[in-house]
Amino acid sequence: MWELTNLPKGRKAIGVKWVYKTKRNAKGEVQRYKARLVAKGYKQKEGVDYREVFAPVARLETIRLLISLAAQKSWKIYRLDVKSTFLNGFLEEEIYVEQPPGYVKKGKEDKVCRLKKALYGLKQAPRAWNMRINDYFQKNRFEKCPYEHALYMKKEIDGSLLYACLYVDDLIFTGNNPAMFEDFKRRMVKEFEMTDIGLMAHFLGIEVVQSEKGIFISQSIYAKEVLKRFGMEKCNHVTTPVETGLELRKNERGDVDPTYFKSLVGSLRYLTCTRPDILYGVGLVSRYMETPDQSHLNAAKKILRYIKGTLNDGILYTRCEDCRLIGYSDSDWGRDLDERKSTTGFTYFMGDTSFTWSSKKQAIVTLSSCEAEYVAACSAVCHGIWIKNVLQYLGFPQVNPTEVYIDN
Repeated sequence: MWELTNLPKGRKAIGVKWVYKTKRNAKGEVQRYKARLVAKGYKQKEGVDYREVFAPVARLETIRLLISLAAQKSWKIYRLDVKSTFLNGFLEEEIYVEQPPGYVKKGKEDKVCRLKKALYGLKQAPRAWNMRINDYFQKNRFEKCPYEHALYMKKEIDGSLLYACLYVDDLIFTGNNPAMFEDFKRRMVKEFEMTDIGLMAHFLGIEVVQSEKGIFISQSIYAKEVLKRFGMEKCNHVTTPVETGLELRKNERGDVDPTYFKSLVGSLRYLTCTRPDILYGVGLVSRYMETPDQSHLNAAKKILRYIKGTLNDGILYTRCEDCRLIGYSDSDWGRDLDERKSTTGFTYFMGDTSFTWSSKKQAIVTLSSCEAEYVAACSAVCHGIWIKNVLQYLGFPQVNPTEVYIDN
């Protein structure tokens, strides 16, 4: 990882610290305790300690699309976890860090560590790892999707397919040939230190159940944690996440702690990964995070009360004979009372189940309900084109025109 050396003149060593974490499984049970040495990356200087830091990760809608396609074809999805992920990345810059606390070499206390590989906490660590894994995939005849840079496909002459989707250190893969799975795992373990988790049951806080009926995803455990964190685990549940005709306005002097409110909204935002039913309400309260008042907090807590009554709700992806891409678009008109902007909403289905959804305030003020619908339809169609391109790459081309239903 490093070599002890003298610190060059004009350079400053970056501090390091130990970080301890408890790793849990899908049921919330303790799996192991981890100790990790982390660099204090906030002390790095741009142009000296790092240059490029961008590293792509898979969109959650891409992961849901892959789950949907696997359910359509009755494929199983497997997961690999890379141990000490960022330590696999090679550094292009000269980085010096202090010796680890508790492991300072006697007689060489004045020395520093010159890093050969990336260390957790460094700003360029995710990019270094992504470049390493990308090079590995390219050398092993994987093709990178030009529309989703964390999605890879390997196709053999006999028609065997393997899809791999990468989210930092979590790797999921599926396909139509189990023999390819074993070869892929063997090669990956040989190149990197990895844990073969087997069938995907837990991924990014999302619980996954694969059965003969299809693939069911939910966030019930995470939802319970959110309710407990904000003291709502014993609240009375309600049947709708948003009150009919709810009107919220900005308040220049909020009477609610902004940090608390932002934490609440952020937690709700992550729940929308598998809960499109709360997306509109979460988008609504997200507009008032700077100076929230009691009315905004009440609206957010109503969503929590709705979640309390629907803890086990999720999405079931099943096999369907008519596997076509179908979109639905809608908008309101000028419902934002401060700026009179409208809200765009759309969703796309593959077969019987939705896999992507959006609810956002429009960037412009529309002068009629017709114009608001056109703006929403435009956003929906642009997203639909991207989805069609991804499906084309994956080998599921949509030959006929894609229908987008608009509530006009």
